[in-house]
Amino acid sequence: MARSTTRRTVVTIDVSVSPAARRRQDHLTAEEPLEIRVRKKPLAVTMRTPGHDIDLAMGFLLSEGVISRAGDVTTAQLCAGTDTPNTYNVVDVVLDPSVPPPVTDPSRNFYTTSSCGVCGKASIDAVRVRSHFDVSADPVRIPARLLAGLPEKLRAAQRTFDRTGGLHAAGLFTAEGELVVLREDVGRHNAVDKVLGWALREGRLPLTGHVLLVSGRASFELTQKAWTAGLPMLAAVSAPSTLAAELAEEAGMTLVGFLREPRMNVYSGAHRVTS
Repeated sequence: MARSTTRRTVVTIDVSVSPAARRRQDHLTAEEPLEIRVRKKPLAVTMRTPGHDIDLAMGFLLSEGVISRAGDVTTAQLCAGTDTPNTYNVVDVVLDPSVPPPVTDPSRNFYTTSSCGVCGKASIDAVRVRSHFDVSADPVRIPARLLAGLPEKLRAAQRTFDRTGGLHAAGLFTAEGELVVLREDVGRHNAVDKVLGWALREGRLPLTGHVLLVSGRASFELTQKAWTAGLPMLAAVSAPSTLAAELAEEAGMTLVGFLREPRMNVYSGAHRVTS
């Protein structure tokens, strides 16, 4: 069973009551390293919340341009690490012989963290992975009122957040507002990778006619990930970055920020949000 949470004794202080301090048990979000290996060779390390680790690895490889479909992967398995007891913090992926191995060099460091996503890449051009899908041609239209109600649906489905208050979420919705899949993680980009990896393994790419909703902000990296999965719309509860807006416009993707009922800002592709 995935170690998504753990319990810890804390001292809670409330200066409005006496005595002000009391000891109690609190739930914390688990955060552990996951090493992604390709053909037994280490490729990346990410700090994540354990759970759906195969999907996380598949989504990471998809968004990095290493794979583009489920058939590109022969096997993917969770392996025992070096810790005692076993933490199973390694995913080993075997690519189909027809798939070129990932190219690594000193200018491109695949080390990631739960907070900032992929770091150490030489330039913006190095992370601008081109999608195999033309999202600009996606004809989907979503009523603004329906879109405004999605954050409430996302929040209602966040079971682990209810216990810890410390997880990001990514949810895949249909154009009719149906929640297809939700993933939580200490890292927002990890939650997105888990959703995209699930979609890849289920053979659902490209994700035409769908919207991806993320808690927090929409970064360049998250926009890129959405594009590589063929998503025509990315929505965020908080603000997008300048590069996210520029990339969404370039891709022909709809980018929505500050999605908090009853308002939202549409930064790109406003034609898909109807009144």
